Amino acid sequence: MGQLTLAAAGSVILTCPIAQARAQEATQERTQELPQDAVADSPVSTEAAPAPLQYEVKVNAPGDLDELLEKNLDLERFRGNPRMDREQLQRLVRDTPEQAKNLIATAGYYTPVVTVRVDTTGAKPVVIVDVDPGAPVTIDKVELELRGFDPTPPLAASEQYDTEALKRSWPLKTGSVFRQADWESAKRALLREVVQTRYPRAQLVDTQAVVDPETHKVSLLVVLDSGPELRFGELRIEGLKRYDANIIRNLDKIRPGDYYSESALQSLQARLQDTGYFASVEVSADMSSILSEQIEAGQESQQADAAGAAEAKPVHRGPAPLLPLVVRVTENKQQNVSAGLGFSTNTGNRAQLNYDNLNVWGTRFKSALTMETKKQAAHANFYFPTTERGYNDSAGASFERSDISNEITAVTTISAKRNWGGTNLERSLTFEFLSEDKTVVGLEQTRSKSLPLTYAITKRSLDSLLFPTKGYVINAQVGGALLPVLTDERFVRVASKAVYYRPLGEKGELIVRGEMGALGSKEKRGVPAVYLFRAGGDQSVRGYGYQELGVKEGDATIGGRYMLTGSAEYQYWFKPKWAIAAFYDAGNAADTVKAAMTPKSGYGLGGRYKSPVGPINVDVAYGHAVHKYRLHFSLGFTF
Repeated sequence: MGQLTLAAAGSVILTCPIAQARAQEATQERTQELPQDAVADSPVSTEAAPAPLQYEVKVNAPGDLDELLEKNLDLERFRGNPRMDREQLQRLVRDTPEQAKNLIATAGYYTPVVTVRVDTTGAKPVVIVDVDPGAPVTIDKVELELRGFDPTPPLAASEQYDTEALKRSWPLKTGSVFRQADWESAKRALLREVVQTRYPRAQLVDTQAVVDPETHKVSLLVVLDSGPELRFGELRIEGLKRYDANIIRNLDKIRPGDYYSESALQSLQARLQDTGYFASVEVSADMSSILSEQIEAGQESQQADAAGAAEAKPVHRGPAPLLPLVVRVTENKQQNVSAGLGFSTNTGNRAQLNYDNLNVWGTRFKSALTMETKKQAAHANFYFPTTERGYNDSAGASFERSDISNEITAVTTISAKRNWGGTNLERSLTFEFLSEDKTVVGLEQTRSKSLPLTYAITKRSLDSLLFPTKGYVINAQVGGALLPVLTDERFVRVASKAVYYRPLGEKGELIVRGEMGALGSKEKRGVPAVYLFRAGGDQSVRGYGYQELGVKEGDATIGGRYMLTGSAEYQYWFKPKWAIAAFYDAGNAADTVKAAMTPKSGYGLGGRYKSPVGPINVDVAYGHAVHKYRLHFSLGFTF
């Protein structure tokens, strides 16, 4: 009874003539040139070359094998080649059975019967490839031998690596069809799972796939040695010149003695890149610092395990080596000036000028001047380095003038803000002083001031921050101006908004969005307009103008005490980057709960495109209450 063995970690050795070199040949890159022997035998002539031989290829194979052969057979790849003639076609026909067997072997069929014939009865020759793949090779036995994974003093036994969970994650189960690509992928995934945490020096010391062609069974053996358990040590910083080292130290959540973890390294690198202080960041563990005697101790343990001698003395590994945590940075230039032009269907044409300075009194200074058709604003903010406890503090001032639905406001703000938490759970506390001048067309100008404090929390659970398809985001705010200090009208305000993503089928996606808010005060007059509620626009109720829905006062629309909006949208991705969308939005803002719950609706169709900077959304919506169509354009999604 013959056998063939696929052995050695990451390599393939076929010792049976039935399938020799099939898996390797099938994965080699094929060029569009004819074989060299065919080219060499072709006659050289100065006469005009004859027209290339035209032929068709028909593959008769079950399942997905026909597609596999059609994509990879030379018969198909060289069809239409200008140097094709009958002699070249005959060569390809002779080579096809062996080539097809090599390809079919990669799909788990090691004893196929392949016949090739040429039908010349029609206008074009038709090469017919008939395939009887035979019985597929299935997995009969899986042996996973995990060596090492011993806890090192003073690690408690309860913290031992869960090798049973690692075995359960092995994807090739008994009875499933054996495929070479799946075999290689499973080995890589097993090793990757181990080296990403605690055991970065793990390695596959032996792998074998022994195939019995007569029984169509394969036995798998994988031997993985963990190597020494490793932990992080001290932090080393390289590349700093202008900026304080605390910018890095305060963002470092890795403590000496923590288990080695690739995800922890990547998370620290992402946090440092997000600061804006650095043009490049590299975070790594210094493997070369491991003492040689500690590595030798681990190697002795591997040898003892490999020997398998019953009387072998146990090898005790010493304390886990500590890997220095190395952060290499290239600092960004200290000052940066940028400008841009844009357009929004909410606020019209836009021109913007930005000036950033990364080191003003030890803070990061950011400023912007924005001129839009309906809004003009100037902002200047100082961002302090993240504190040791993870707080991000900032302070600044701004001026904003807007002309929305015949309500003209001019607001001067001085603010201080504390932000903490991560991407999944973010919290903030904002203390502001606002001075507002408001003019409603046809009415007298009013002036108000306020000193509110607002707490906000955002919870994210998404499969992707840039192109989410599954999960949700929830934001909630509560605050107000409760003290009679620099405040004309005391108030309490609560608001929340949420968006939910759910896949529907392979290409569909459902997006549900909602927003609500309420304001409590004795009088509405004296409450800054920014703390009142309006609806309508690209990210609210489509089919209506930006903040068009609210309380009518003369010829203007102003904010109300209450707001409630909702939206349901279905997207169909007919191509990886392109989708069409159908949506229905409804909502309103008013001074009474009953009026706010009497919605104005909008519905329509749109297009979606996945750009490098986020989804681009173009919608045509019909506002049912105003009996008008409106074009909406937006990039990305809010919060």
